[in-house]
Amino acid sequence: MNLPSLSVIVPNYNHARTLPVCLRALLAQSAPALEVIVIDDASTDDSVAVIEGFARQHPAIRFIRHEANRGVVAGMNHGLDLARGDFVLFAAADDEVLPGLFEKSLRLLAAHPGAGLCCAIGDWRQAERGLRWHMGVGMSPEPAFLDPARLVDLERTGRLFIASHTTVFHRERTRAAGGFAPALKWHCDWFVMHVLAFRHGICHVPESLGILNIRGASFHERGRRNPAEYRQLLGELLRRLNSPECADVVSRIRACGALYLFGGTVLRAVAGQPANRHFLTAAFLRKNLWHSFKLSVKRFVPAWLGNLYLRLAGFRVKDRKPGTH
Repeated sequence: MNLPSLSVIVPNYNHARTLPVCLRALLAQSAPALEVIVIDDASTDDSVAVIEGFARQHPAIRFIRHEANRGVVAGMNHGLDLARGDFVLFAAADDEVLPGLFEKSLRLLAAHPGAGLCCAIGDWRQAERGLRWHMGVGMSPEPAFLDPARLVDLERTGRLFIASHTTVFHRERTRAAGGFAPALKWHCDWFVMHVLAFRHGICHVPESLGILNIRGASFHERGRRNPAEYRQLLGELLRRLNSPECADVVSRIRACGALYLFGGTVLRAVAGQPANRHFLTAAFLRKNLWHSFKLSVKRFVPAWLGNLYLRLAGFRVKDRKPGTH
C-alpha cells in the first residue's frame, strides 16, 4: 500500500537542549516524513546552530526562521500554511515520537480516508514529580476507525483522550476547520482535534507512540497559572463552540461532557452564563467534579502512591521492549 504523505511541523523557541532528541526521533521513523518544517521563533539560545546542523545532514528539514517572536500558535499556523503533505503532525521541540508512529498512523488513515485525524496512546512524563502515565488507554483493543457516535460513547465513560503529541491531522480538513485560533492559546489544538473528531471520526492506534514531557515552564503550564487569562480563554472556547460553524459538533460535545477536562474554571463559566448552561449535563458534572478532585489531591500525593494509583486505574500500559515496532 502506498502511504499518504506527511509533513511534520516543529515550532521552536529556545529549546536547543531538547531539539536533538526531538529531531532524531522524527527522522528515524520507519515511514519517513515528506518534510520536517522547523520554525524557529527568534530563539536567543543555540537553537539556530542546532537546526542548521541537522538541515545540512537531512534534506527533509525545511528551516523557517522568524525574525521576531510571534508565539507558538503563529508558528503552528505558519507551518500548516507551508505544509505540502496530505497529513500534518505538530511536534513540540521538547517531546519525542516513538518508533512506528508515522507508519502505523498513515497506514490506518489510508484505510479510512474519511477520518479527520489519527492518534495513539500518549506517554506523559512529569519528571519534576516523578510521575508517569498513559492517556488514550482503552479506546480500542486494536487499530480502528471510531465514528463520532462511538466517540460520544467513549467520552461518556471517560475513555476518550486524543493525545495531541501523537496526532496526525488531515491537512485540508484542519484548514477547513479554521486552523489554530490564537485566542485559544494552549487549548487551540484541543479545539481543532475535537471539532475534527466529532465531525469526521478518528483513527486510533492502541500503542504508546509518543512521549510528552510536562515542564513547569511550558506554554500550557505557564498560562494556566494566570486565572484571568484562563477564564478569558475558556470564554472564547465556549463562544466558538456555540457558533454556527460548530453546529454539527456541539450537540455531541454536550452529550458526552467533553468539557469536563477544563476543571473548575469551565464549570463556573458554564454555570454562570445562560448561553453556556446547555453544557451543564449530568455527564459533564460527574466527570468535572471527579477530575477537579483528582487534580487537587495530586499535589499532595507522593510520587510512589501516585504512580501506583495510575497503574491500578489503567493509566499505564506495558512498556515496549527496545527495538520493537
